[in-house]
Amino acid sequence: MTVADARPLALDDWFVRDLGGLYRPWQAAPAPGPELVALNDDLAAELGLDAEALRSPEGVAVLAGAAVPAGATPVAMAYAGHQFGNYSPRLGDGRALLLGELTDATGRKRDLHLKGSGRTPFARGGDGKAPLAPMLREYVIGEAMHALGIPTTRALAVVTTGEQVIRETVQPGAVLARVASSHLRVGTFQYAAATGDADVLRRLTDHAITRHHPHAAEAERPALALLEAVVEAQASLIAQWMAVGFVHGVMNTDNMTISGETIDYGPCAFMDAFDVATVFSSIDQGARYAYGNQPRVAAWNLARFAESLLSLIDDDADRAVELATEVVSSFGERYTRHWSAVLHTKLGLTEEDPQLVQDLLELLSAQHPDHTRFFRGLSAAARGGDDGAAPVRDLVIDREAVDAWLARWRAALDAQERPVEETADAMDRVNPVYVPRNHKVEEALAAAVAGDLVPFRRLVDVLADPFTERPGLEEYARPDPAATAPYVTYCGT
Repeated sequence: MTVADARPLALDDWFVRDLGGLYRPWQAAPAPGPELVALNDDLAAELGLDAEALRSPEGVAVLAGAAVPAGATPVAMAYAGHQFGNYSPRLGDGRALLLGELTDATGRKRDLHLKGSGRTPFARGGDGKAPLAPMLREYVIGEAMHALGIPTTRALAVVTTGEQVIRETVQPGAVLARVASSHLRVGTFQYAAATGDADVLRRLTDHAITRHHPHAAEAERPALALLEAVVEAQASLIAQWMAVGFVHGVMNTDNMTISGETIDYGPCAFMDAFDVATVFSSIDQGARYAYGNQPRVAAWNLARFAESLLSLIDDDADRAVELATEVVSSFGERYTRHWSAVLHTKLGLTEEDPQLVQDLLELLSAQHPDHTRFFRGLSAAARGGDDGAAPVRDLVIDREAVDAWLARWRAALDAQERPVEETADAMDRVNPVYVPRNHKVEEALAAAVAGDLVPFRRLVDVLADPFTERPGLEEYARPDPAATAPYVTYCGT
């Protein structure tokens, strides 16, 4: 069966039909020699796609942007955005194209989107191409987040184009085929509002409600209900980021989705030693997007979203501001609720104990243990008492301080109705053994660029089952033993 005959090519053009004024029809740049590097078979199955058809020359051509499937109307999406706090009125897909929407096995609409497919009318001086390593990074991190249970966009495939791309080094050019619930962003609404066209903004709002938050359509003020739904979704998402030590690195408003999915894995990384000041991005000189700042930045971004909706919330401008402010101001309470719930779950606590949790966060901030290993080690401490506490005690300098906290924590576990062994098992289901350790990611990407995909495939396989400890994979559970300087990430643009 060829790709032209396979169901994956039954693309819809919902975004295009609904949202004229928010895109430019466009074609991908030619790919002289497309070759498949990675195909996400699990995601293909979830989408009801024929993986073998995608591996065919015709399928690879589609994934590279060199061929347009039936029913597709490729467009570069328009959006604005605050980048590091500075407003840019016209950003958009400078090197990406939305091919259209797929209907997955559950009946949900999902975007199929190409990244690195060449310059578009929204390109800002760049060549529109992407090097291989950053596209594989997005594949790795997206799949890791999915396995961790965190809402995320996902990579369907990475295809090299047959060209070379020059950045800090010369690398094979590549295109990422990405799947998302949608690519609607806060920045999309900022752009629509800035056009001054009330019809464009209303159509966008109706589209977002229908697609992501349909209950809002029944509200007295649908736009306000949409704002509330997005605030809630993002409060939950950021709490989940914080729980696994994930640092996005570039939380611009054009990188915040309306769906509540994580998007754009550029200068992102997972924290090793716990430190709220952790910054990985080379361009985040002011630490605006540091680990500990992420909840605050999310609230700021949502305020920008609210501003774009004011004209639809109420005809009275003052009343619209009052209503929107009340919803945005609720982010703090919502985030705290989600953050508290996820921490209590990670600690095996079925009853709330805010002081015990707060004391742990202060201990972590003072001692800087490895974030992932500390939480994972707590289940051993629960099972084995003092004898089982070594995996935790060995990660800190002040052992007396951690022993005192552990004693209080174990007393809290003992006071619960749930048996401690059952509690420890539950903790192991939420505290991962494996996250994308920065040095392992770099090793895999460097090998892939050099033509060896074995480390990349091995890493993806390990991260697909992050909660199950497996013999022989110890190196994937440890921080870089040779690290001598802070880890730095780059956008890869």
